[in-house]
Amino acid sequence: MSDTVDYELDGPLAVITITRPKAMNALDTPTLVALRDTVTTAAKDPAVRALLLTGAGDKAFCAGADLKDDALRQAKDGSSIPAVFSSVSDYYNPLARALAGMRKPTVAAVNGAAAGAGAGLAFACDFRLVADTAGFNTAFAGIALTADTGASWTLPRLIGHAKATELLMLPRTVKAAEALELGLATRVVPAAEMAQTARDFGRQLAEGPTLALGALKESLAFAASHSLSETLDKEDELQTRALASQDHAIAVQAFLDKEQPTYLGH
Repeated sequence: MSDTVDYELDGPLAVITITRPKAMNALDTPTLVALRDTVTTAAKDPAVRALLLTGAGDKAFCAGADLKDDALRQAKDGSSIPAVFSSVSDYYNPLARALAGMRKPTVAAVNGAAAGAGAGLAFACDFRLVADTAGFNTAFAGIALTADTGASWTLPRLIGHAKATELLMLPRTVKAAEALELGLATRVVPAAEMAQTARDFGRQLAEGPTLALGALKESLAFAASHSLSETLDKEDELQTRALASQDHAIAVQAFLDKEQPTYLGH
């Protein structure tokens, strides 16, 4: 896909890797463009049933925005200010929307430090596998910025409003063990086993009843901002679709035959 973002199809699992390990997989403009376009492509591809996002190397998942990026850094003469102001709407917002909103399960394999927008990308995924050597740092306030990449929406839903306020206003590194305790990590994995474990986890999701998993994702997002009555109506709508799906018929027949189902994702 690009020199800084690798895209691989492992059967129905899309594996996206940020490949700037010498820069801690920080997000310069070319990387942001490639990452945004790659995630969007995977979200729209019917052959992709789950997505795995990770970073190259063993030091960083993603260190967030590359502060050395001339296209985003505010120049002394002010010439780059428009690029700085538009970077959130042009790049970070579409990434967060695509990861959180796609009707497919998403996994962040946090193989190292996840900071700023890098942490936000991980928070936007449905699952976070975290290496035992990795950690999260919201970082924004440390450089006099506010949250982006959806962190002010995703983080409170993961760990609660009070703790999210603390970690956003008083940024510090949350190591893997604490991340698991807080609910930031789905699972902590030995660093040496991360690559294989993440693939296995992603493939398990991709081979599952992904139509139903996507509906669950939609239902949870809807319920977060709607009343019980409205949510019950949404559940009715989504369940009606699920009941009519091939995957449901496959699951019922497999149950009757006492066999493991092979899902199609529709």
